[in-house]
Amino acid sequence: MKAHDILNNPFLNKGTAFTQEERKELGLIGLLPPHVQTIEEQAEQAYLQYVTKESDIEKRHFLMEIFNTNRTLFYYLFNQHIVEFNPIVYDPTIADTIENYSRLFVDPQYAAYLDINHPENIEETLKNAAGDRDIRLIVATDAEGILGIGDWGVQGVDISVGKLMIYTAAAGIDPASVLPIVIDAGTNRKELLEDHLYLGNRQERVYGDAYYQFIDQFVQTAESLFPKLYLHWEDFGRSNAATILDKYKQTIPTFNDDIQGTGIVVLGGIFGALDITGEKLTDQVYLCYGGGSAGAGIASRVHAEMVSEGLSEEEAYNHFFMVDKQGLLFDDMSDLTPAQKPFAKKRADFANAGDMTQLINVIKVAKPTILVGTSTNAGAFTKEVVEAMCENTARPVIFPISNPTKKLEATAEQVIEWSDGKAFVATGVPSGTIQYKGVDYQIGQANNALIYPGLGLGMLASEASLLTDEMIGAAAHSLSGLVDLSQPGAPVLPPFEYVADVSIKVAEAVANKAKEQGLAQAQETDMAKAVQNLKWYPTY
Repeated sequence: MKAHDILNNPFLNKGTAFTQEERKELGLIGLLPPHVQTIEEQAEQAYLQYVTKESDIEKRHFLMEIFNTNRTLFYYLFNQHIVEFNPIVYDPTIADTIENYSRLFVDPQYAAYLDINHPENIEETLKNAAGDRDIRLIVATDAEGILGIGDWGVQGVDISVGKLMIYTAAAGIDPASVLPIVIDAGTNRKELLEDHLYLGNRQERVYGDAYYQFIDQFVQTAESLFPKLYLHWEDFGRSNAATILDKYKQTIPTFNDDIQGTGIVVLGGIFGALDITGEKLTDQVYLCYGGGSAGAGIASRVHAEMVSEGLSEEEAYNHFFMVDKQGLLFDDMSDLTPAQKPFAKKRADFANAGDMTQLINVIKVAKPTILVGTSTNAGAFTKEVVEAMCENTARPVIFPISNPTKKLEATAEQVIEWSDGKAFVATGVPSGTIQYKGVDYQIGQANNALIYPGLGLGMLASEASLLTDEMIGAAAHSLSGLVDLSQPGAPVLPPFEYVADVSIKVAEAVANKAKEQGLAQAQETDMAKAVQNLKWYPTY
């Protein structure tokens, strides 16, 4: 390999940290300034530049320059400032880079771009993207349902890149073993189709058999090329997300963060609240506000946990109400998705069914104790809504978890104030500490990054052949015990600053459950040791 090839390879490049011996061996003599820096010095230098950037988007562009040239330095720096960098590297700032991806395109970032018009190129594309790297983890998107901002076509590749950054920063998954993928199936966004700078296929989205055949060919090819693969689906549209997951989850180790990840972290938050009240999950009434992939996925996860705690499936469904754009969902509606149908009610059971288009009316009739918002309908949780929730239970669980910030159903401060401090709150974006009547309320973020990195680490360490509901349940339960719940205003979810510790705990819980179920295929049988052995650290 030529010297400049090494300097241009982010997995090999150390920049000014190459020692004199390495410079001589690799032909780098005279190609770098003479002083050999430590990674600590490089990180200090980089951070001093970072803080001079005035906007979040400028900060992200600067960090991406480091990412594109030196992965080890990037993750060393990220680990030092993980709470500060997370909203810059990922949500919410990443939305701006997705929307402007074609106009700002500089580097493909070792991603794979699969073109639905050329299924014959799938294998070649994956081989080219992987090179000589041993790929263990793929994040794939078709970018139809990005972060509450919708369909962004090929530009959604950034979501796969960003997700994998969090896997490595939070759980220490080797960045050389991951591959971001975008499936360019077209886009229905008119502004992209008419943009002469747009880099994707300028055609409307492909649906139906041709789409599913392409997905299947991709899955089969990836499984063949990468035999120890864990496949993560991200931001697929509501018409495809559950269908794809359901097709493959019984045969390969696979995961959909929107459907399963959000469900796990919300369930973990509910467990945190119930640990404080001493109540049982099976005594709760759950209202889902927003019945898309995330909302229905969360409800399904909580429903599965109620069943595991002793209810029959039918008994558990009686504890759920789902509200979407039509209002309360009824089983005679013709536009229900497969994920929504189990939660739909019989219209005849409601004397005032015509009034069930309004959230406040549903709350007054259903009397939920848990309200979770994934609607992206900003301001939907009004003072009247919060007060109505407080009439149903002494300590309601109210989680407005839509993102980005402008899509929140209510702010944490509003929910705390309107509930007079009674509500347990978690939000989908960072909220900071809320001071109310002499109590500091720490607001947990229902951030999937508390779950999916550790889940992936546990899957890879154990080499689990499947991801089961029991393993998912173990992940949710593992979130407890990291916060002192006896303190007034304690968060129901661990603060993001503890994500590295959380990830290890989640990974061990998942790996141990895989071993217990006979699904772990790793040679190492001590799962805590297997997790530690796999964890990658950003050092030269």
